[in-house]
Amino acid sequence: MDQIGVVTPKSPWGHVAPAAPACSLTDVMSEQLANQLTEEDNTFPTLTDPAADLLLSDEVSETTSDQVLAKMLQLQFDREFDDQLRREEKRFNGDSKVSISFENYRMVHPYEDSDSSEDEVDWQDTKHDPYKADKPQNTPRRGFSGKGKNITTKHDAETCGRKNTARMDNFAPGVHIGDGLGMDLKLSNQVYNSLKQHCYNEQRRSARLHEKKEHSTAEQAVDPRTRLLMYKMVNAGVLENINGCISTGKESVVFHADGGSLEEQPVPSEVVLKVFKTTLNEFKNRDRYIKDDYRFIDRFSKLNPRKVIRLWAEKEMHNLTRMRKAQIPCPEVVLLKKHILVMSFIGKDHIPAPKLKDAKLGSEEMKSAFYQVLHMMQQMYQECNLVHADLSEYNMLWHEGKVWLIDVSQSIEPRHPHALEFLFRDCRNVSTFFQKRGVSEAMTVYELFNAVSGMNIPIPPDEAEAEFISEIMAYEKRNEDHVQRRGKKMFHVTSEDCGPPLIPDSDD
Repeated sequence: MDQIGVVTPKSPWGHVAPAAPACSLTDVMSEQLANQLTEEDNTFPTLTDPAADLLLSDEVSETTSDQVLAKMLQLQFDREFDDQLRREEKRFNGDSKVSISFENYRMVHPYEDSDSSEDEVDWQDTKHDPYKADKPQNTPRRGFSGKGKNITTKHDAETCGRKNTARMDNFAPGVHIGDGLGMDLKLSNQVYNSLKQHCYNEQRRSARLHEKKEHSTAEQAVDPRTRLLMYKMVNAGVLENINGCISTGKESVVFHADGGSLEEQPVPSEVVLKVFKTTLNEFKNRDRYIKDDYRFIDRFSKLNPRKVIRLWAEKEMHNLTRMRKAQIPCPEVVLLKKHILVMSFIGKDHIPAPKLKDAKLGSEEMKSAFYQVLHMMQQMYQECNLVHADLSEYNMLWHEGKVWLIDVSQSIEPRHPHALEFLFRDCRNVSTFFQKRGVSEAMTVYELFNAVSGMNIPIPPDEAEAEFISEIMAYEKRNEDHVQRRGKKMFHVTSEDCGPPLIPDSDD
């Protein structure tokens, strides 16, 4: 029987070398063995062209080293991966003028595919920036350099100019100072100091504007604190929702809202939120109306503007309460929260009542409006013990055939040192408006003042306003001296003036 031979499969790695014979520690440590291993490592072929087909190379076709074969396979795999990546890059960019490079994802970077030259150097990646001004040479500590005629002190104009130019790099990032490439710039001390001061002022102004935006009530907008108070009113059920701004003025912003409910009293279906502005830039003379008001003189503090605004809102609440008790047509106060005053809405279906200056009235209606205003002024002065102090056609509304008074935050008592002056100004505004509208029954400013105040100050023959005002100021002076001699009669807010609820708040 013929012997059947066993065929040994051929290894894909080529001829398999026999296992190395075991060697002792002495052989491993011998210098001759070390030299032999070094010579074997040097036999690894040099791959000068990474793009070449390594598996077909004649240099490695007969190799028997597993390490060399593994490296060749890895390089071949990297080459195929780079080819695929190049095709993906071309398909991704298409015909676009702006292309996206996949260069950072490549495994092999052949020198022939590089678009950049070795001679090209990006100055942004180096420490040598041609746009950066050279540092001026520092003056020695002794304050001068050189000798004799060539001596240069630290006060030299050119040296100081170059130093000032270099110092401009320390300006704030938002200041554009330019590059000055190729120019030997020299800034004098005067110019440099002016630029430095200007940059400092701009930084402070920017900071103030940012703070003002965050902490003040602007036109048709509110600051975060005020917005939070409004949200709390909605969450508490006092308001259903806030619809938007309906009016703006120098002292406040007025928003329309749908009323909710309160335990103490019913809330109208339509209300307004009068948000007093927390900045005094537009109405800087508030203290003129409140510091001499005996109801609030002990609580007035000019050092804290926010507290002044809250006091201003509380003052309007008390004035409106007095007017409502005298049955003068005016908004009804719902509640007060810090500098937000919630009042009834004068209008219908989200449409506010027009101001008296915008109302389209006939001659009879205008005549009726004059007598209504006259009666309300007399009631305020004699029954409510108040002077409006800012009465004009802009602060009177026409609704349901009646004149309604609004904006009484600046209203004062007749005992105020300037009460009669403010009353005369109100009379002038009212008389001028109705006379221009052709109301023949409209009184002159002098007659209206005497009718409201109950005084009988003689009218000057030529109706000289200066003489009439001088008589008013003289009367105020005599009254003030009398009060000082007898002592000021302090007016304390009684419980009758505190009908609307005040939500307790802190001074934060």
